[in-house]
This record gives sequence, C-alpha cells and structure tokens, in this order.
Amino acid sequence: MSSVDHTPSESAPDAQQWVDVQASDDFIELKHRLRKFVFPVTGLFLAWYLLYVLLADYAHGFMSTKVFGNINVGLIFGLLQFVSTFVITTLYVRHANKNLDPLAEKLRGEIEGDGK
Repeated sequence: MSSVDHTPSESAPDAQQWVDVQASDDFIELKHRLRKFVFPVTGLFLAWYLLYVLLADYAHGFMSTKVFGNINVGLIFGLLQFVSTFVITTLYVRHANKNLDPLAEKLRGEIEGDGK
C-alpha cells in the first residue's frame, strides 16, 4: 500500500484509459520487472521446498543426523524454510521499493490525471 495521501479525481478512469495504460511501454516494463523477480525466486523456493520434502521422505538417515543435542538436520532444514520465506519477503520489498513502486506511481499519476 502506498504511503502517499490520495484523493480520487472527479471522474474515474474509463475502460479505454485502462486499456491504454496496459498497452503502454511503462506498464509492459513494470510487468517485466515484476516477472523478472517473481518467477526465478518462486522457482528457487519451490525447488528448495521440494528438496526438503524429498529428503524428509527418502533420506531418513540423513535428516535424523544429530547436529547438536536433540537438534537434527531435518529440524534445521524445516526452520530454514521459515527463514527463507522471510528472506524472500525482504528481498521482494527491496525490489518493489526500488524497481516497481516508482514506475507504478508514475502510471498511477497518468491514469488519475496527476501528470507525474
């Protein structure tokens, strides 16, 4: 959500304005920037999760290897799933702030008539 205060303009954008924005170079670039981040990161996370599931199912000996005390490899891998989720979230927020939000704000200004 944007932290910029916003009041809607007198008239809402019509369907043709939305079509024009979607066909614009800036919107196409915005989609490209989003997909360039989301698809690879999603693929990597799913591969990491699949590795965890496969190891848990087929490598019982490895996953039950004690690292220290009652902490084993499986528990560490499971906790790393949560850590990786927070890391991905942090990376996405940084990516969005730097690469997506400025262009999205520009497009928003154009469609709402702010002329930014």
